[in-house]
Amino acid sequence: MLIASLIAKPGKLDPALVDSLRNACGGGDASWLSPDEAAEFTLERAPSNIEDLRAAVADQADLNLLPAQGRRKKMLLADMDSTMIQQECIDELAEEAGVGAHVKDITARAMNGELDFDGALKERVALLKGLPETVIDRVMETRITLMPGGKALLDTMHANGGYCALVSGGFTAFTARVSALLGFDENRANTLIIKEGELTGEVGLPILGRQAKVDALEQITERLGISEEDVIAVGDGANDLGMLGRAGFGVALHAKPSVQEQAQLRVNHGDLTALLYLQGYAKGDFAG
Repeated sequence: MLIASLIAKPGKLDPALVDSLRNACGGGDASWLSPDEAAEFTLERAPSNIEDLRAAVADQADLNLLPAQGRRKKMLLADMDSTMIQQECIDELAEEAGVGAHVKDITARAMNGELDFDGALKERVALLKGLPETVIDRVMETRITLMPGGKALLDTMHANGGYCALVSGGFTAFTARVSALLGFDENRANTLIIKEGELTGEVGLPILGRQAKVDALEQITERLGISEEDVIAVGDGANDLGMLGRAGFGVALHAKPSVQEQAQLRVNHGDLTALLYLQGYAKGDFAG
């Protein structure tokens, strides 16, 4: 048995669209998890034209197919930049250094899988050489905003016994702050090298990239005594694909095109609460 999930921006999910899809797929009665925002129905089997259906409704809602069993996960494994926050921290640091446009271009290409992640990170960090250490606090306070729905996601996962880990190709100077704001149980990221109050233009080795996120998935699930199937992972970049492919649910959130093509689940309309709807939580079930 499968679940067909439809998620739109709040107030934008048309009941007529849900009924039309349900009829087209021969699905069961629709269940509304949030009025005019999230609905789902059961299916005996996946429609052969699922990608066509996805494309047909893409401007209005995200259509995803999920197994009916084992939907509620025991662990959240999340990327940070453009996932738990709305920015890329290194791009914001680069703006302070006056090399914003150049660094943003490298970041976009790296996140789309066009460049080697490690090399692209070293190249971008080198351009930050000489920035005062105080720039990190300034960027965090004036340029970084949380992705909507993050607190509800973590609070609800925790209220149901879940564990939450933040694993970023960004920097510990930011993951530590974001982790504390949202209530993550642990965080892992790269380290910016600082000497005499200035960024040296170097990043601590080894670099935490795609494989390190897979390693985190393996290590944390083993420590908790749970399986990778018990994990819901979320990210937006090419360096997230490893963990998205291994987790029970791998969610591409407002992701780069190449990432969406390879991810199991896609969210382009909803915010981070979409991860709760995908697990079958109704809005009335949210904690916090």
